[in-house]
Amino acid sequence: MLDNLPRGTICIEDLEIGMTRSLSKVVTDRDIELFAEVSTDRNPVHLDDDYAQDTIFEGRIAHGMLTAGLVSAVIGEQLPGHGTVYLGQTLKFLAPVRPGDLVTAEVSVLDIDHSKRRVQLNTVCFVSGKPVLKGEATVLAPSRKFD
Repeated sequence: MLDNLPRGTICIEDLEIGMTRSLSKVVTDRDIELFAEVSTDRNPVHLDDDYAQDTIFEGRIAHGMLTAGLVSAVIGEQLPGHGTVYLGQTLKFLAPVRPGDLVTAEVSVLDIDHSKRRVQLNTVCFVSGKPVLKGEATVLAPSRKFD
């Protein structure tokens, strides 16, 4: 048995279809600047007010993958939590996230394959109750048993 699993980690043996976890974060200018630095994605629609004003977004927006990173945080920290291995993720970007927006990332269990320790998760992000990102993730969940 694995006795040193972090508090809050949900092992596959304890997962149930429909289980849901979420987190909320205000996306700041600093978040966008740091993401641009780390990812090397310096598209001016994220960083330049004047440039972004003349785009279809009529203003600066956060990187889509910055928003998707909040989904990763829920998966890696809460559901299932530490020890989870990402196997895949689909994403559909539905609306822009702007500096100052409060984003809520929500992850729910759709399906569990106990024999393979695989879990299918519904992933969605909201701003003011409106979905801005949706998709599905497949993960390898932690287990109390050794393989």
